[in-house]
Parts: sequence; structure tokens; C-alpha cells
Amino acid sequence: QLHLAESGGGSVQPGGSLRLSCAASGFRLADYSINWFRQAPGKDREEIACISGYAGSTYYTDSVKGRFTISKDDAKRTVYLQMNSLKPEDAAVYYCAADPFRNCPSGDYRYLELWGQGTRVVVPS
Repeated sequence: QLHLAESGGGSVQPGGSLRLSCAASGFRLADYSINWFRQAPGKDREEIACISGYAGSTYYTDSVKGRFTISKDDAKRTVYLQMNSLKPEDAAVYYCAADPFRNCPSGDYRYLELWGQGTRVVVPS
């Protein structure tokens, strides 16, 4: 059974750091791209970073470039999102999703079927 589970969310002061993890089971990371999204209250789900399955190439949306870093450990089947210099506007529920078509970025999250349950990041203003 294919499964994703995020962890690592929490509350952090502006300027602080968090590392999110996305643990995969039931499939190899090399066969999928893993895409990180976030959704703030009242806003659409936004793709912020991804890492391709085979080559490990990465993508970041402009708002997180230079602050967030995506990486993966194929042996642990885990993808990480290191988030530094956090801002109040980064507060959201963060989700990881697996794209079997290995699109990075995915372009349209609505076709993705495999998602984690989400982990909340709070950055008070």
C-alpha cells in the first residue's frame, strides 16, 4: 500500500527554522517525484518545492528560494524540507505528494492522488 506521512511541523518564531519530513512507504522514491505544497487558511494549495525521482533535480517557488531546501534519502525513503528564515507568511499546513509522472513541478496538484495527511507550521507575526 502506498503511503506518505509528514512530520516536523510546529510553531517557530520569525527567523527560525524547521525541518519537515515526508516518509514514503510502499514505493521507491526513484519512481516518483515528491512535491511539497502548502495551504494557508482561505488560500489555494500552493506548490513550493519538489524533487524529481531519478535525477534528484529540484524546483522552488520564488517565495521560498534561498530559504528552503529540499533533499531526499532514498535508503530511508524520506524527503526533507529544510525551512530557514521563516516568515509569518510561511504559516500553513504543509503537504507532500507523490507524482508518478515524475513532474517537478507538478503544475496542477488536482491530478495528484497520493498525499500525506499534512503538518501544520505556525509562525506568529
